Amino acid sequence: MVKIRHGKQREFGKGSRICRRCGAYGPVIQMYDLFYCRQCFREVAEKLGFKKYE
Repeated sequence: MVKIRHGKQREFGKGSRICRRCGAYGPVIQMYDLFYCRQCFREVAEKLGFKKYE
């Protein structure tokens, strides 16, 4: 997947939020001001104190 970066600064939508770990513009988790993409969140969730419930 190609990173989409436009000339002007985006205020809304997917282009306005990037993952602070890998720089992806896709599904970014904003809850608790995390700003991690879905894949990075799964990798670091336990280090951040989240527990996986089944």
